[in-house]
Amino acid sequence: MANVPGIIGAVVFGIAMSQFPAFTQQYQQHLGGTVDELRVLTQEFDRAAADQNMSREEALTTFPNTVFLGVPARELEGSFERFDRLSEDLQILEDADAMGRFTSFLHMTDNELVQSTWVEYRISVPQTSDGFIFAVIGAMGGFYGATQIAGLISRRRRKAK
Repeated sequence: MANVPGIIGAVVFGIAMSQFPAFTQQYQQHLGGTVDELRVLTQEFDRAAADQNMSREEALTTFPNTVFLGVPARELEGSFERFDRLSEDLQILEDADAMGRFTSFLHMTDNELVQSTWVEYRISVPQTSDGFIFAVIGAMGGFYGATQIAGLISRRRRKAK
């Protein structure tokens, strides 16, 4: 009975961690689609600015109240910055293996994309070795952590008596 918390922790964290590879793959797909959309906007704006013999910055300051491809000029600068940031994040995730994506988790910087991926994500049984490896890692961590917490609680109870 002493290992019940450890077993529960192992099952919960094992299941949770086994989902990570599939979730990051879906996030990466959403990220790629968003980067493609922002690339079109950025390239079209840069081309239109170049046709007027202007840089991007000059065009933004010269035409502050215009709408370009359905985006108000005041929002374009944010779109360009988002494109740069997400392009970098996508490259990092594309270059990483499963463990690299785990350690690069902080490159999932776009809360809107994380949330939309989570809403569409369906928990499933992992069918890859990456999912199995993450399940084992999660189970080991969950077992250890839950066992340690249960041990601390039981020691405090014994001291209180």
